[in-house]
Amino acid sequence: MQIEAPIPKKPRMFDQFLIPFVKSRAFPYLWLSQLISMLGGSVTTVILPMVVYSLTGSTTMMGLVMTAYMLPYVLMLPLSGWIVDRYDRVKIMMLSDLVRFIVMLAIAAFIFSDTLSIHMLFGLVGIYGLMEGLFHPAYSAVRATVFTPDIRNAANALTQMSNQGVRIIGPVLGGIIVSSVSASYGFSLDALTYLISYLCLLLLVKKSLYASSKAEPAKANGESRAAVHADANHTNAKSTFSWKREFLEGIKILKGHPWLWITILAFCFINICYNGIIVILVPWLFKVHLGLDPLMYGIGITCSGAGAIAAAIIFGSKTKWHHRGIFAYGAVILSGAALLVMPFTTEPIPLCLLMAVEGFGLMIFGLIWETSLQELVPPEAFGRVVSLDLLGSFALLPLSYFLVGWIADQIGGVITITIFASIGLAIVGSVLCVPAIRRFQ
Repeated sequence: MQIEAPIPKKPRMFDQFLIPFVKSRAFPYLWLSQLISMLGGSVTTVILPMVVYSLTGSTTMMGLVMTAYMLPYVLMLPLSGWIVDRYDRVKIMMLSDLVRFIVMLAIAAFIFSDTLSIHMLFGLVGIYGLMEGLFHPAYSAVRATVFTPDIRNAANALTQMSNQGVRIIGPVLGGIIVSSVSASYGFSLDALTYLISYLCLLLLVKKSLYASSKAEPAKANGESRAAVHADANHTNAKSTFSWKREFLEGIKILKGHPWLWITILAFCFINICYNGIIVILVPWLFKVHLGLDPLMYGIGITCSGAGAIAAAIIFGSKTKWHHRGIFAYGAVILSGAALLVMPFTTEPIPLCLLMAVEGFGLMIFGLIWETSLQELVPPEAFGRVVSLDLLGSFALLPLSYFLVGWIADQIGGVITITIFASIGLAIVGSVLCVPAIRRFQ
């Protein structure tokens, strides 16, 4: 009697997202650390504009506050890439978490005692931005080595999907907090999440899942000790290298890949248009132009997160995507179109749906971009390259935030959104005319 072999079950789409937890012991700690701190950050995203507009009512002042955040961030980036490639990357993240915990706690205390002034907010937000400029290259470098090729697509998608998941909870929670109690409770929650994030990273180190040894070839299971730490001490052998030489090496790596340097250059200007609208004028659209409750702005941010989650699920369900250049920039066009239509929408529900489209498009691009960086950039140079990426993308944002806020005060927010969204779309269209972008696979 012949016994037929059992037919293997077809893997379910969501099984793909379990792979990082199974194959990487470091992934859960890194994932949980960032997820928890993202919750606090998403609460603050809603509360900070409400605090600034309550203190001043001015889009120009909101632009100045964001400039005070972004300027130290940008100035830190050239140095932070060098630091990240020379020193212990996880400990850099831990230091940043501690300082951000103190800053958020201080803002909460000043609001609670009714002593917060706009000038104090400038200083505290500036310190926060400085630590963000140190944290992000370190986190990206650690993530690039922990997310080994066998888990990369799933790990990137799961990280972004879960982060956007807390963006669904956080903004609504922030809107409830600022509407029903006090903004100080929201900043206190943000401070607490940074403390918990620090403890998760501490466990990562204490459990020896993270080592400060030189990078080794990947083990058969796809993860080596170097996959937990991207060669933090590799620069001991390169101690004679100057900061300038290492910085130029990062530029050399970028120049070898047209997809990287063209996209960084393009987003230096695209971010001026898109981020200026999203950070400065979308809160104005909800609170000032339409006179909606802060909770509704929180729901709008939540919808943006929901759109991003949908994008992450779609992207993470496959291990390989073709025509990534066209796919990525097509998604950016989708987001720009949503921003262009927003000022002509007077009802909350269509406005929230447009926020979802905006979040969907930018997440698709972000996932493709992050994956391509991890594929093309050597781990030992990742900190420098990421810092150059962030520097190129965000260098002009301090000027953008001030400029967008000031122009909106002069000619009106609706016209300003229309102008900047149109410019952004025109830039994206011109980038798609470059064959190296269209052909990127």
